Amino acid sequence: MMNNAVIVGGGPAGMVLGLLLARAGVEVTVLEKHADFLRDFRGDTVHPSTLELLDELGLGERFDALPQRRISSVNAVLDGGTLRIGDFGLLRSPRPYVALVPQWDFLDLLAEAAAAEPTFTLIRNAEVTGLVRSGDRVTGVRWTDRSTGAEHTLEAALTVGCDGRRSVVRAAAGLRGRAFGVPLDVEWFRLPREADDPVGGLGRFTRGQFAVMIDRGDYWQCGYLVRKGGDGPLRALGIDALRRRLARLIPFTADRVGALRSWEDVSMLDVRIDRLRRWFRPGLLLIGDAAHAMSPVGGVGINLAVADAVAAARHVAPALRVGSASSVPLARVQARRWLPAAVIQTVQRAAHHVLLSRSLRIDPDAALPERTELPAPVRFVQRHPRLQIVPARLFGLGLLQEHAPAWARRAPAVDGGVIVGSTS
Repeated sequence: MMNNAVIVGGGPAGMVLGLLLARAGVEVTVLEKHADFLRDFRGDTVHPSTLELLDELGLGERFDALPQRRISSVNAVLDGGTLRIGDFGLLRSPRPYVALVPQWDFLDLLAEAAAAEPTFTLIRNAEVTGLVRSGDRVTGVRWTDRSTGAEHTLEAALTVGCDGRRSVVRAAAGLRGRAFGVPLDVEWFRLPREADDPVGGLGRFTRGQFAVMIDRGDYWQCGYLVRKGGDGPLRALGIDALRRRLARLIPFTADRVGALRSWEDVSMLDVRIDRLRRWFRPGLLLIGDAAHAMSPVGGVGINLAVADAVAAARHVAPALRVGSASSVPLARVQARRWLPAAVIQTVQRAAHHVLLSRSLRIDPDAALPERTELPAPVRFVQRHPRLQIVPARLFGLGLLQEHAPAWARRAPAVDGGVIVGSTS
């Protein structure tokens, strides 16, 4: 039997789209490559726009019950002190903060909510290997069960690629885009967290060295920025080189950098920014990183992908209810979401150039300066604190905030008079 829609990738975009389409009564299947969501994700920041969406979907109380940290401002630690560069508390939002929550918990929450809908199916261990076509139209996917090796074909009126920056769907469709130069990559690793450590996120910047630390409760998820192509030379110096740099850059980590026993404890994130010129073909749509890979600057990738999913559901669900999917609603999704993606990528590229590119050319083992000179735009914002609402608005709510369609909204679940998932 043909599904109305098949979604490739069970990340935030895929799960939100699957949930929304199911609530519209659309027969939808999500194919997830892995057996579960218990993996190290690099994006765990859930911004006000997504938090508001969860409230609209009736999932806010259940989300609040997940283990999380909340931050109301974005701060950077420089050589001369701590600098606030964005204040979410200035937003007119019922959720004026960013939640740092393990992505596997977030995805499990979405999966459980979607499973309550009779037209939703999630297949795990399903690795998509190609597209099925009829003429120039995509009519489904071929996939392999990774647990048994069995090969399958799943036909659908619409196939949606939500499978990330290295999208198999994008490659199979032959969709091409524009890649923008990026001056950095990120070394990704964990460090133990102590009870008296700072709470929330931490960014440390100086000439030649940059690091971010995400508070995950009992450990820090850390990113150490290196010049593009600098991973090999750094690894050639041995793990002690990374330990020394971290201890020097963030002194309170000196007593725990030994947790990095070898380079096997460190993974390299190949940072990319690209954007497809065309996000769709007949019977096929790409959203999220599959359509526009983002830099980690601003931590906005999850939230932009979720917004794509909401816009996609709003435009394609009416057509899919009757089993068809012309290119008209697909084009409307791209028309709606192209500008928000392009603007964020432009801001990220500017941050790369102004804040990172030149500094990453400096020898990170040279003496640290007494004080880091701030770029002019940052100095201007410091003189006018109310302007901190600009980055908070852009990264927190987005250029075009997407809200749940009326047919997808739910009140919080109630069991025996008590809201399920309430933290009160």
